[in-house]
Amino acid sequence: MKSAALQCNVLSDLVLFSYVGLRHVLVHGSGPEINAWLLRTGHESKFHNGLRVTDAHTMEVVEMVLDGKINKSLVDEINILGGTIVGLCGKDARLLTARPSSESAVLGFVGEVARVDPSVLHSILADGHIPVIASVAADEAGQGYNVNTDTTAGILPAAVGAEKLILLKDVAGILEDRNDPRSLVKEIDIARIRRMMEEGNVAGGMIPKV
Repeated sequence: MKSAALQCNVLSDLVLFSYVGLRHVLVHGSGPEINAWLLRTGHESKFHNGLRVTDAHTMEVVEMVLDGKINKSLVDEINILGGTIVGLCGKDARLLTARPSSESAVLGFVGEVARVDPSVLHSILADGHIPVIASVAADEAGQGYNVNTDTTAGILPAAVGAEKLILLKDVAGILEDRNDPRSLVKEIDIARIRRMMEEGNVAGGMIPKV
């Protein structure tokens, strides 16, 4: 999150929820941080249909930022707030097994989720800990893939039998008019989403979200 105060408030709420017996899984990305580190190494970020074009150098940076810097900083902060947390990425305990995206010729090492094994999450949750997951995974041969965070956050709740999925974003939501934040769509079906994509009101980074 861009605001440290907001991030602290959200994580404090997660710790509070865990104290009263609610079990939750936190999935995170950090697009702005990845962008910044790529620029530091002389590379610009490129996107295709809302997904990051990921060559070998970008994949190295993505893994360093998500699984190293961001994941462990969240672990540190939640520990300080009094929670107990286990930091993971999709590679750990084969939580997520990836396969190349159907658009791999353009996207490079962007992966889709081929299989989910939530066993490790069930154990962590049963012990009262909070799993926090970076959306990096590997295929059967160990090749790392950058898996879109929204995709990961959509797949894991089904795998663990979650009751709710909550997305925390820096956008208001799906807008009837993408230039008017007052045009928030509060209820929608798949057919209407497809129409909005065709019309261009759902585009870029909103495509994987919806």
